[in-house]
Amino acid sequence: MEMLWFLFAIGLLVLAFSPYLRRRRGGPRLVAPGSPDAADPADYGFVRQEELDIRLPGPDEDLLDVLDVVQATQDWRPAARLLAATPKEGELRWQRVQAFAGAASLELQQRPGVGGTWLRTWRSEAPKDAGAAAVYAEFLVQQAWRTSAVGADDFRIILEEARTLCGEAALLAPGDPVPYIVELSVARGLGYPHDGFDQVWAKVIDRAPAHMGAHLAALRYWSEAWHGSREEADHFATTAAARAAQGSLLAALPLFAVYEHLPEVNLVQGFYRSAVVRKAVEGALFAVHAARHDDPMLSHVRHLLVLFLVRSERWSEAMNQLVGVDGHVGALPWTHTPDPAAEYAVYRALAVAGFEANGGSTASLPG
Repeated sequence: MEMLWFLFAIGLLVLAFSPYLRRRRGGPRLVAPGSPDAADPADYGFVRQEELDIRLPGPDEDLLDVLDVVQATQDWRPAARLLAATPKEGELRWQRVQAFAGAASLELQQRPGVGGTWLRTWRSEAPKDAGAAAVYAEFLVQQAWRTSAVGADDFRIILEEARTLCGEAALLAPGDPVPYIVELSVARGLGYPHDGFDQVWAKVIDRAPAHMGAHLAALRYWSEAWHGSREEADHFATTAAARAAQGSLLAALPLFAVYEHLPEVNLVQGFYRSAVVRKAVEGALFAVHAARHDDPMLSHVRHLLVLFLVRSERWSEAMNQLVGVDGHVGALPWTHTPDPAAEYAVYRALAVAGFEANGGSTASLPG
Protein backbone atom coordinates (compact mmCIF):
# COMPACT_ATOMS: atom_id res chain seq x y z
CA MET A 1 0.00 0.00 0.00
CA GLU A 2 2.83 2.39 0.84
CA MET A 3 4.31 1.76 -2.61
CA LEU A 4 0.96 2.63 -4.23
CA TRP A 5 0.79 5.90 -2.30
CA PHE A 6 4.38 6.67 -3.34
CA LEU A 7 3.61 6.08 -7.02
CA PHE A 8 0.46 8.18 -6.70
CA ALA A 9 2.48 11.05 -5.22
CA ILE A 10 5.05 10.82 -8.03
CA GLY A 11 2.25 10.97 -10.57
CA LEU A 12 0.85 14.12 -8.99
CA LEU A 13 4.28 15.76 -9.09
CA VAL A 14 4.68 14.94 -12.77
CA LEU A 15 1.27 16.42 -13.54
CA ALA A 16 2.04 19.51 -11.51
CA PHE A 17 5.41 20.24 -13.10
CA SER A 18 4.87 19.08 -16.68
CA PRO A 19 3.59 22.50 -17.89
CA TYR A 20 6.78 24.11 -16.63
CA LEU A 21 9.14 21.46 -17.93
CA ARG A 22 7.67 21.91 -21.38
CA ARG A 23 9.04 25.46 -21.31
CA ARG A 24 12.63 24.31 -21.76
CA ARG A 25 14.68 26.55 -24.01
CA GLY A 26 14.38 24.00 -26.79
CA GLY A 27 10.75 25.03 -26.99
CA PRO A 28 7.41 23.27 -27.17
CA ARG A 29 6.51 20.36 -29.38
CA LEU A 30 3.50 19.71 -31.58
CA VAL A 31 0.86 17.06 -31.70
CA ALA A 32 1.36 14.35 -34.30
CA PRO A 33 0.82 15.33 -37.95
CA GLY A 34 -2.67 14.44 -39.07
CA SER A 35 -4.15 14.92 -35.62
CA PRO A 36 -7.52 16.69 -35.68
CA ASP A 37 -5.99 19.24 -33.30
CA ALA A 38 -3.16 20.11 -35.69
CA ALA A 39 -3.47 23.40 -37.59
CA ASP A 40 -2.15 23.50 -41.14
CA PRO A 41 0.26 26.39 -41.90
CA ALA A 42 -0.06 25.60 -45.62
CA ASP A 43 -3.57 27.06 -45.50
CA TYR A 44 -1.90 30.44 -45.01
CA GLY A 45 0.44 30.12 -47.97
CA PHE A 46 3.46 29.38 -45.82
CA VAL A 47 6.39 27.45 -47.30
CA ARG A 48 6.60 23.72 -46.60
CA GLN A 49 9.12 22.76 -43.93
CA GLU A 50 11.37 20.85 -46.34
CA GLU A 51 11.54 23.89 -48.63
CA LEU A 52 12.57 26.41 -45.98
CA ASP A 53 15.94 28.03 -46.77
CA ILE A 54 18.32 27.72 -43.82
CA ARG A 55 21.06 29.80 -45.46
CA LEU A 56 19.56 33.26 -45.05
CA PRO A 57 17.35 35.10 -42.54
CA GLY A 58 15.40 36.77 -45.33
CA PRO A 59 15.33 37.22 -49.10
CA ASP A 60 18.38 38.34 -51.07
CA GLU A 61 17.71 37.24 -54.63
CA ASP A 62 21.03 38.50 -56.02
CA LEU A 63 22.91 36.48 -53.42
CA LEU A 64 20.81 33.35 -53.94
CA ASP A 65 21.29 33.54 -57.70
CA VAL A 66 25.04 33.82 -57.29
CA LEU A 67 25.16 31.02 -54.71
CA ASP A 68 23.30 28.73 -57.09
CA VAL A 69 25.80 29.43 -59.85
CA VAL A 70 28.85 29.10 -57.60
CA GLN A 71 27.71 25.82 -56.07
CA ALA A 72 26.69 24.37 -59.42
CA THR A 73 29.89 25.32 -61.25
CA GLN A 74 32.39 25.69 -58.35
CA ASP A 75 33.45 28.94 -60.02
CA TRP A 76 34.21 31.59 -57.38
CA ARG A 77 34.20 34.60 -59.73
CA PRO A 78 30.48 35.43 -59.48
CA ALA A 79 30.84 35.58 -55.68
CA ALA A 80 33.85 37.87 -55.98
CA ARG A 81 31.98 40.20 -58.34
CA LEU A 82 28.93 40.38 -56.08
CA LEU A 83 30.96 41.22 -52.98
CA ALA A 84 33.04 43.78 -54.86
CA ALA A 85 29.79 45.50 -55.89
CA THR A 86 28.35 45.43 -52.35
CA PRO A 87 28.99 48.69 -50.45
CA LYS A 88 31.12 48.57 -47.32
CA GLU A 89 28.53 50.69 -45.54
CA GLY A 90 25.46 49.06 -44.04
CA GLU A 91 24.63 45.48 -43.15
CA LEU A 92 24.39 43.79 -46.55
CA ARG A 93 28.10 43.11 -47.09
CA TRP A 94 28.38 41.45 -43.68
CA GLN A 95 25.36 39.25 -44.34
CA ARG A 96 26.72 38.20 -47.71
CA VAL A 97 30.11 37.35 -46.23
CA GLN A 98 28.33 35.20 -43.64
CA ALA A 99 26.19 33.53 -46.29
CA PHE A 100 29.09 32.63 -48.58
CA ALA A 101 31.09 31.30 -45.65
CA GLY A 102 28.12 29.36 -44.32
CA ALA A 103 27.39 27.83 -47.72
CA ALA A 104 30.99 26.61 -48.03
CA SER A 105 30.97 25.27 -44.48
CA LEU A 106 27.72 23.39 -45.06
CA GLU A 107 29.08 21.95 -48.32
CA LEU A 108 32.17 20.71 -46.51
CA GLN A 109 30.04 19.12 -43.82
CA GLN A 110 27.92 17.34 -46.42
CA ARG A 111 30.88 16.31 -48.60
CA PRO A 112 33.98 16.06 -46.38
CA GLY A 113 37.21 16.84 -48.17
CA VAL A 114 35.64 18.16 -51.36
CA GLY A 115 32.76 20.45 -50.40
CA GLY A 116 33.40 24.19 -50.63
CA THR A 117 36.33 23.82 -53.02
CA TRP A 118 35.33 27.07 -54.74
CA LEU A 119 36.13 29.07 -51.61
CA ARG A 120 39.60 27.55 -51.18
CA THR A 121 40.27 28.14 -54.88
CA TRP A 122 39.06 31.74 -54.59
CA ARG A 123 41.41 32.38 -51.71
CA SER A 124 44.42 30.79 -53.42
CA GLU A 125 43.87 32.32 -56.86
CA ALA A 126 42.99 35.82 -55.60
CA PRO A 127 45.15 36.40 -52.50
CA LYS A 128 44.71 40.17 -52.76
CA ASP A 129 40.90 40.00 -52.93
CA ALA A 130 39.53 41.55 -49.74
CA GLY A 131 36.25 39.69 -50.18
CA ALA A 132 37.99 36.32 -50.35
CA ALA A 133 39.98 37.05 -47.20
CA ALA A 134 36.89 38.15 -45.26
CA VAL A 135 34.79 35.18 -46.40
CA TYR A 136 37.55 32.71 -45.63
CA ALA A 137 38.07 34.21 -42.17
CA GLU A 138 34.35 33.87 -41.46
CA PHE A 139 34.43 30.33 -42.89
CA LEU A 140 37.17 29.39 -40.41
CA VAL A 141 35.17 30.88 -37.55
CA GLN A 142 32.12 28.86 -38.51
CA GLN A 143 34.22 25.72 -38.92
CA ALA A 144 35.71 26.16 -35.45
CA TRP A 145 32.29 26.38 -33.83
CA ARG A 146 30.84 23.62 -36.02
CA THR A 147 33.58 21.00 -35.77
CA SER A 148 35.54 21.57 -32.55
CA ALA A 149 34.92 21.79 -28.84
CA VAL A 150 35.32 25.26 -27.37
CA GLY A 151 38.76 25.58 -25.82
CA ALA A 152 40.19 22.51 -27.55
CA ASP A 153 43.57 22.82 -29.26
CA ASP A 154 42.12 22.53 -32.78
CA PHE A 155 39.44 25.09 -31.91
CA ARG A 156 42.08 27.62 -30.88
CA ILE A 157 44.31 26.84 -33.87
CA ILE A 158 41.46 27.46 -36.32
CA LEU A 159 40.49 30.72 -34.62
CA GLU A 160 44.10 31.91 -34.53
CA GLU A 161 44.24 31.37 -38.28
CA ALA A 162 40.95 33.26 -38.64
CA ARG A 163 42.39 36.16 -36.64
CA THR A 164 45.39 36.35 -38.98
CA LEU A 165 43.06 36.44 -41.98
CA CYS A 166 40.98 39.18 -40.36
CA GLY A 167 44.12 41.30 -40.21
CA GLU A 168 44.87 40.62 -43.86
CA ALA A 169 41.31 41.44 -44.91
CA ALA A 170 41.43 44.71 -42.95
CA LEU A 171 44.62 45.77 -44.75
CA LEU A 172 43.11 44.89 -48.12
CA ALA A 173 39.93 46.91 -47.48
CA PRO A 174 40.57 49.98 -45.30
CA GLY A 175 37.33 51.36 -43.94
CA ASP A 176 35.49 48.05 -44.18
CA PRO A 177 34.10 47.02 -40.77
CA VAL A 178 33.53 43.39 -41.78
CA PRO A 179 37.01 42.01 -40.91
CA TYR A 180 36.70 43.46 -37.42
CA ILE A 181 33.16 42.13 -37.02
CA VAL A 182 34.48 38.67 -37.86
CA GLU A 183 37.16 39.18 -35.23
CA LEU A 184 34.49 39.85 -32.60
CA SER A 185 33.54 36.16 -32.86
CA VAL A 186 37.22 35.22 -32.73
CA ALA A 187 37.54 37.32 -29.58
CA ARG A 188 34.65 35.48 -27.97
CA GLY A 189 36.08 32.07 -28.82
CA LEU A 190 39.65 32.85 -27.79
CA GLY A 191 38.57 34.74 -24.68
CA TYR A 192 40.06 38.15 -25.35
CA PRO A 193 40.33 40.18 -22.13
CA HIS A 194 37.88 43.08 -21.93
CA ASP A 195 40.43 45.69 -22.95
CA GLY A 196 41.48 43.60 -25.96
CA PHE A 197 37.87 43.19 -27.02
CA ASP A 198 37.30 46.94 -26.58
CA GLN A 199 40.16 47.65 -28.98
CA VAL A 200 38.51 45.57 -31.70
CA TRP A 201 35.11 47.09 -30.91
CA ALA A 202 36.53 50.61 -31.25
CA LYS A 203 37.66 49.77 -34.78
CA VAL A 204 34.16 48.52 -35.62
CA ILE A 205 32.29 51.56 -34.37
CA ASP A 206 34.80 53.93 -35.96
CA ARG A 207 33.70 52.48 -39.29
CA ALA A 208 30.07 51.54 -38.65
CA PRO A 209 28.70 52.92 -35.35
CA ALA A 210 25.12 51.75 -35.97
CA HIS A 211 25.90 48.29 -37.38
CA MET A 212 23.27 45.91 -35.98
CA GLY A 213 25.17 42.74 -36.90
CA ALA A 214 28.24 44.00 -35.09
CA HIS A 215 26.20 44.81 -32.00
CA LEU A 216 24.73 41.31 -31.99
CA ALA A 217 28.22 39.79 -32.16
CA ALA A 218 29.43 42.03 -29.33
CA LEU A 219 26.37 41.30 -27.21
CA ARG A 220 27.23 37.60 -27.14
CA TYR A 221 30.73 38.40 -25.85
CA TRP A 222 29.24 40.44 -23.00
CA SER A 223 26.68 37.78 -22.07
CA GLU A 224 26.85 35.72 -18.91
CA ALA A 225 27.60 32.55 -20.88
CA TRP A 226 30.84 34.04 -22.25
CA HIS A 227 32.94 36.87 -20.90
CA GLY A 228 30.49 39.25 -19.24
CA SER A 229 27.38 39.08 -17.12
CA ARG A 230 23.66 39.55 -17.39
CA GLU A 231 24.08 43.11 -16.14
CA GLU A 232 26.87 43.95 -18.59
CA ALA A 233 24.94 42.54 -21.53
CA ASP A 234 21.81 44.42 -20.52
CA HIS A 235 23.77 47.66 -20.12
CA PHE A 236 25.39 47.21 -23.54
CA ALA A 237 22.03 46.54 -25.19
CA THR A 238 20.03 49.28 -23.49
CA THR A 239 22.75 51.88 -24.07
CA ALA A 240 22.87 51.07 -27.78
CA ALA A 241 19.07 51.15 -28.00
CA ALA A 242 18.90 54.51 -26.22
CA ARG A 243 21.40 56.03 -28.66
CA ALA A 244 19.78 54.52 -31.74
CA ALA A 245 18.64 56.90 -34.44
CA GLN A 246 15.04 56.93 -35.62
CA GLY A 247 14.46 53.88 -37.81
CA SER A 248 17.44 51.95 -36.44
CA LEU A 249 16.86 48.34 -35.45
CA LEU A 250 19.27 48.80 -32.55
CA ALA A 251 16.12 49.60 -30.56
CA ALA A 252 15.48 45.84 -30.66
CA LEU A 253 18.83 44.93 -29.08
CA PRO A 254 17.42 44.52 -25.52
CA LEU A 255 15.24 41.66 -26.78
CA PHE A 256 18.37 39.85 -27.95
CA ALA A 257 19.89 40.44 -24.51
CA VAL A 258 16.84 38.81 -22.92
CA TYR A 259 17.18 35.87 -25.31
CA GLU A 260 20.86 35.41 -24.43
CA HIS A 261 19.84 34.92 -20.80
CA LEU A 262 16.72 32.79 -21.07
CA PRO A 263 16.57 30.22 -18.28
CA GLU A 264 17.09 26.64 -19.39
CA VAL A 265 13.96 25.66 -17.47
CA ASN A 266 11.42 28.37 -16.74
CA LEU A 267 9.66 27.61 -13.45
CA VAL A 268 8.06 31.04 -13.18
CA GLN A 269 4.56 31.29 -14.59
CA GLY A 270 4.08 34.29 -16.77
CA PHE A 271 7.79 34.84 -17.44
CA TYR A 272 7.06 35.77 -21.05
CA ARG A 273 4.50 38.29 -19.85
CA SER A 274 6.82 39.84 -17.28
CA ALA A 275 7.65 43.53 -17.39
CA VAL A 276 11.21 42.90 -18.59
CA VAL A 277 10.15 40.71 -21.49
CA ARG A 278 7.16 42.87 -22.37
CA LYS A 279 9.30 46.02 -22.50
CA ALA A 280 11.91 44.32 -24.71
CA VAL A 281 9.23 42.93 -27.04
CA GLU A 282 7.55 46.33 -27.35
CA GLY A 283 10.90 47.92 -28.15
CA ALA A 284 11.52 45.37 -30.88
CA LEU A 285 8.01 45.82 -32.32
CA PHE A 286 8.56 49.58 -32.38
CA ALA A 287 11.90 49.08 -34.14
CA VAL A 288 10.32 46.82 -36.77
CA HIS A 289 7.53 49.33 -37.37
CA ALA A 290 9.98 52.23 -37.78
CA ALA A 291 12.61 50.41 -39.86
CA ARG A 292 13.00 50.59 -43.61
CA HIS A 293 11.22 47.70 -45.28
CA ASP A 294 14.46 46.74 -47.05
CA ASP A 295 16.70 46.86 -43.97
CA PRO A 296 18.78 43.64 -44.17
CA MET A 297 18.52 43.15 -40.39
CA LEU A 298 14.74 43.39 -40.27
CA SER A 299 14.30 39.63 -40.72
CA HIS A 300 16.62 38.93 -37.78
CA VAL A 301 14.40 40.92 -35.45
CA ARG A 302 11.19 39.42 -36.84
CA HIS A 303 12.46 35.87 -36.32
CA LEU A 304 13.29 36.49 -32.67
CA LEU A 305 9.95 38.22 -32.18
CA VAL A 306 8.19 35.08 -33.42
CA LEU A 307 9.63 33.08 -30.54
CA PHE A 308 8.73 35.64 -27.87
CA LEU A 309 5.29 36.42 -29.25
CA VAL A 310 4.37 32.73 -29.49
CA ARG A 311 5.58 32.05 -25.97
CA SER A 312 3.62 35.10 -24.81
CA GLU A 313 0.54 33.74 -26.62
CA ARG A 314 0.29 36.91 -28.70
CA TRP A 315 -0.87 34.94 -31.69
CA SER A 316 -1.99 37.66 -34.10
CA GLU A 317 1.24 39.61 -33.66
CA ALA A 318 3.26 36.42 -34.15
CA MET A 319 1.42 35.77 -37.40
CA ASN A 320 2.20 39.29 -38.55
CA GLN A 321 5.92 38.63 -38.10
CA LEU A 322 5.69 35.24 -39.81
CA VAL A 323 4.18 36.84 -42.90
CA GLY A 324 7.30 39.02 -43.11
CA VAL A 325 9.90 36.24 -42.86
CA ASP A 326 8.40 32.93 -43.96
CA GLY A 327 10.56 30.99 -46.40
CA HIS A 328 13.94 31.74 -44.79
CA VAL A 329 15.08 30.52 -41.35
CA GLY A 330 18.81 31.29 -41.21
CA ALA A 331 18.56 33.43 -38.07
CA LEU A 332 18.29 33.29 -34.30
CA PRO A 333 16.67 31.56 -32.52
CA TRP A 334 16.39 28.72 -35.04
CA THR A 335 20.11 28.51 -35.86
CA HIS A 336 20.83 27.68 -32.21
CA THR A 337 19.09 24.32 -32.76
CA PRO A 338 20.23 21.21 -34.68
CA ASP A 339 17.40 21.54 -37.22
CA PRO A 340 16.49 25.22 -37.80
CA ALA A 341 13.70 24.45 -40.27
CA ALA A 342 12.02 21.98 -37.92
CA GLU A 343 12.22 24.33 -34.93
CA TYR A 344 10.82 27.23 -36.91
CA ALA A 345 8.02 25.01 -38.22
CA VAL A 346 7.05 24.12 -34.65
CA TYR A 347 6.61 27.76 -33.65
CA ARG A 348 4.89 28.62 -36.91
CA ALA A 349 2.34 25.85 -36.39
CA LEU A 350 1.79 26.94 -32.79
CA ALA A 351 1.18 30.50 -33.97
CA VAL A 352 -1.35 29.28 -36.55
CA ALA A 353 -3.10 27.07 -33.99
CA GLY A 354 -3.30 29.87 -31.42
CA PHE A 355 -4.45 32.34 -34.06
CA GLU A 356 -7.27 30.05 -35.17
CA ALA A 357 -8.26 29.14 -31.62
CA ASN A 358 -8.85 32.83 -30.96
CA GLY A 359 -11.00 33.44 -34.02
CA GLY A 360 -8.33 34.08 -36.63
CA SER A 361 -8.52 32.75 -40.18
CA THR A 362 -6.89 33.14 -43.56
CA ALA A 363 -9.33 35.97 -44.24
CA SER A 364 -8.15 37.87 -41.16
CA LEU A 365 -4.44 37.17 -41.60
CA PRO A 366 -2.58 40.33 -40.55
CA GLY A 367 -0.18 42.16 -42.80
